[in-house]
Amino acid sequence: MSRKSSNGINVMSEVKLFETKKVRTQWDEEKELWYFSIIDVIEALTGTDRPRKYWSDLKVKLSREGSQLSENIGQLKMVAEDGKMRLTDVADTEQVLRLIQSIPSPKAEPFKQWLAKVGYERIEETEDPELSFDRAMETYLAKGYTKAWINQRLKSIEVRKELTDEWEKRGVQKGMDFAILTDIITKTWSGKSVKQYKKYKDLKKENLRDYMTNLELVLNMLAEATTSEISKKKKPTTLDESKVIAKQGGAVAGNARKEIEVRTGDKVVSRLNAKQIIEGKPKKKLK
Repeated sequence: MSRKSSNGINVMSEVKLFETKKVRTQWDEEKELWYFSIIDVIEALTGTDRPRKYWSDLKVKLSREGSQLSENIGQLKMVAEDGKMRLTDVADTEQVLRLIQSIPSPKAEPFKQWLAKVGYERIEETEDPELSFDRAMETYLAKGYTKAWINQRLKSIEVRKELTDEWEKRGVQKGMDFAILTDIITKTWSGKSVKQYKKYKDLKKENLRDYMTNLELVLNMLAEATTSEISKKKKPTTLDESKVIAKQGGAVAGNARKEIEVRTGDKVVSRLNAKQIIEGKPKKKLK
């Protein structure tokens, strides 16, 4: 997702996958550099469940050895586990390569190759934006999703981007404000807040949309697309006005959900998560 940093430079935030580990990244258009979350890199390389502690200890070790690497590390706001934008230590590709030298890991060489691939793919995607969708398709297929579900998911990304672009035009702040409006939309159409929805599906860090059924995705898209269209017409100037619009957009999809449930006799919001959908093995009895 593209946005402007505090100094006005365009940056693009993405979550990349190294094997099965998520690595948060940001692309700086002016410097033409990728920045990587250091704790994500450490977790990917070591498999530790305490990457922050590992990084804290490593910084002390590097300092004792006279290395200036940790002193030159910067910070950027990235999406944290709680969905909020929080400052985290980041490193560019060159710094990550130097960091890898200080981390004993059998995954060092594969990670170096992955870094090179990320850089090359960015160049390709700049020349042909459709490639980013093709690669997303490949990633979801590798995880076992059906093509029908993937097509819905990619469309939902497009709809979400249109909505967040509209919010930014209306002065809505990325991070907490985005989360507030998203929560309103979700709760209005589904009857559950994002937190309640994730708990219902037995999720923690995972992206909720990656664990929705086709029908859930469709209704979520309807809610977000409707919110975007209403906002374009009404042109809100405050967060409170955008909250009202978010509720209106969510209500359209909420009414559709209720109608579907009346016609089918089944609940739309499902406990199934993506893995269970793929395997066809519900973990819990649906309610």
